[in-house]
Amino acid sequence: MTAGRRPPYYTQLYTLRCLLDQRITHSMTAPLHRGLRHVALRVTDLPRSRRFYEQLLGMKTVWEPDQDNVYFSSGIDNFALHQIPRDELSSYRPLSAQLLDHLGVILDSPQAVDLMYRAILPKIVSLGGRIAKEPKQHRDGSYSFYFSDPDGNLVQALYEPAISKLRFSADS
Repeated sequence: MTAGRRPPYYTQLYTLRCLLDQRITHSMTAPLHRGLRHVALRVTDLPRSRRFYEQLLGMKTVWEPDQDNVYFSSGIDNFALHQIPRDELSSYRPLSAQLLDHLGVILDSPQAVDLMYRAILPKIVSLGGRIAKEPKQHRDGSYSFYFSDPDGNLVQALYEPAISKLRFSADS
């Protein structure tokens, strides 16, 4: 082989690596997806959890394929509750600490966070939930509070300056 010439397979590998690097770089700046807009939770008592999410977060049913599954939406997302099968309930043992840290709902302003807090405070306990953390200003300029659903899943009601100003529609 003469100096300065590379075998054809080397050139092909180099070209492939450049293409992959471009794809990786592109995917980091412009993801192929349209956001994390679907979450599904397994629950121990579907009717209780359903009431909780309908009454506290105003979720609307978009599909109920059977008595063990319900799909909600707030207009730009999809949130599902799946009943843990009755024959699996006895073996269901939640860990002492949950694996899912929390879910979040985005609000338009700190005032909207306070308004939501005041709205759910009188009814959360009767729906099987509880306030986990009072409203608080965070170091990054966000403002939020946490509450838990009947199965102990934490939900953060969050104003976050960068995300809260974004506008989503069914087409975005």
